[in-house]
Amino acid sequence: MSLAGIDAGILLPAFAAGLLVLATHVPLGSEVLRRGIIFIDLAIAQIAGLGIVVAGVLGFAVGGWAMQASAVLAALVGALVLRGLERRAPQRLEALIGVSFVTAACGAIVLLSHDPHAGEHLQELLVGQILWSTWADLGPLALVTAAVLAAWFGLRLKESPLGFYLLFALTVTASVQVVGVYLVFASLIVPALAAGGRPWRAGVIGVLGYAAGLLASAALDLPAGAAIVLALVAGGIVGRRR
Repeated sequence: MSLAGIDAGILLPAFAAGLLVLATHVPLGSEVLRRGIIFIDLAIAQIAGLGIVVAGVLGFAVGGWAMQASAVLAALVGALVLRGLERRAPQRLEALIGVSFVTAACGAIVLLSHDPHAGEHLQELLVGQILWSTWADLGPLALVTAAVLAAWFGLRLKESPLGFYLLFALTVTASVQVVGVYLVFASLIVPALAAGGRPWRAGVIGVLGYAAGLLASAALDLPAGAAIVLALVAGGIVGRRR
């Protein structure tokens, strides 16, 4: 263990990014559990990731408006398709969500199969690059977070089935590019699952998980996304027992 790796200039923006992600993912996660569609976040995140891969294959600049538009469009289309499946085959929805996830994942793998940096791109998509977050990068994520929370609580779009899916797609698209597919899933499900219906507890578990994961990543030179996921799970286990 080395405390030399703990650089506040790197960790604080990353932690702020985690707080923005949690601000939307904690209420959304509770709704996901209530609806019983646990893997929708994985599916939408992977579909948004497929949109990013498509944009990259077409030569659009990383992080540019065209890539963002591709990710949002893919996620919204995916959300609309899943909403349609929910109406037509509610008993098979979870299985269809799983099929959607694996289809999008394999589509990304095929598109990247001839890219010499494919492994690096897939890793970034799955575990994210939260440690690369800067204060300037947090502006768009903060705007999306504010808009989603206003629509969720102010306009009460969570009560609309279509509104829920569209808000979910926008939220996941913004967060997956910062924290990756795995951490999107963990941020949505683990705190909500461990909290037992108490939102304040879910928030505490999420905040402590991000803090502990980032500190462990810096001190032990571990992948940040994976370290935070493990810290969230550990915090969820401890929190569930209390």
